[in-house]
Amino acid sequence: MEPPLQGTGVLFTDPSANRARDTFAAKPRLLHDKRTTVPEAVRQLVHAGDYLGIGGFGSVRIPTAVLHEILRQGKQDLGLAGHTATHDFQILCAGNRTGRGKTLSRVDIAYIIGLEARGLSPHARRVMESGDVAFTEWTNYTLAVRFKAAAMGVPFLPARSMLGTDTFRRSAAKMITCPFTGETLVAIPALYPDVAVIHVHEADCYGNCRIRGTTVADADLARAAKRVIITCERIISDDDIRRRPCRTIIPFYCVDAVCQVPFGSYPANMPCEYFSDEEHLRRWLQVEKDENAFRDFIEEYILHTRDFEEYLQKCGGQPKLEDLRRQEQSQGSR
Repeated sequence: MEPPLQGTGVLFTDPSANRARDTFAAKPRLLHDKRTTVPEAVRQLVHAGDYLGIGGFGSVRIPTAVLHEILRQGKQDLGLAGHTATHDFQILCAGNRTGRGKTLSRVDIAYIIGLEARGLSPHARRVMESGDVAFTEWTNYTLAVRFKAAAMGVPFLPARSMLGTDTFRRSAAKMITCPFTGETLVAIPALYPDVAVIHVHEADCYGNCRIRGTTVADADLARAAKRVIITCERIISDDDIRRRPCRTIIPFYCVDAVCQVPFGSYPANMPCEYFSDEEHLRRWLQVEKDENAFRDFIEEYILHTRDFEEYLQKCGGQPKLEDLRRQEQSQGSR
């Protein structure tokens, strides 16, 4: 049997670099104060039907505060790049099949449902097995390549990845012939999210961002997305940014909103800041086994909380957070 020349998956976003450029050309390049609150950033920048890209990696440096606010505001019919997605995907799935409509309607999947060594999310599995969410398969690497292509301003990049696999069959990639060597390659289409949400260690009021530890695909994601919301552990001065320009990972001209949210990745791990709250993550996985109990859990911890700070208080407040900070520091000193 001849291998297929293209995958059968749906391409959920437009890979056209020219059409994306029209949007980017309209973005202001002036230095202006972009500080705002998480509720206001979500209200202004995340719309029904948008396609989201989430920063971080697995349960490390994810923008939890914004994901909670997306549920509180009842944003619907969202697309998602399921690139290294764990607790972030688990949160967004809480907006499906819990009487809140349908937060997610389509997902480009690579790694979802699993919370790594912690196990599988029962509710996320229910959501994906229900058939309510359309999906197209990729790998973590090829989703990163899609962001890279968009960041470069090209409609696709060639790769060898996925050749000869069932993942290719279920993707929206296409086989091409290299014009220089005649070799068979895979054309990986660019991915331009409507909104990227990224949590960083430090940012100035203009949106220049620093990340400690692995940056994963976040530098490309910030350049690929049409709108970018940054949450940060702390806002620092522009003078500090200018004194050490080589530490800036995401430049201001990519960013639309900056929100200071200490512990904004909790219960995930924030490298060099605080460890993950494994007890709380285990509780999520346990309570998800019963749909009614999970619905009550989401109402109590997210939907009926005023903001992310109240959520932190419900989860143990400052004593718990300082303990997680000590755990992270002890890990780093070994």
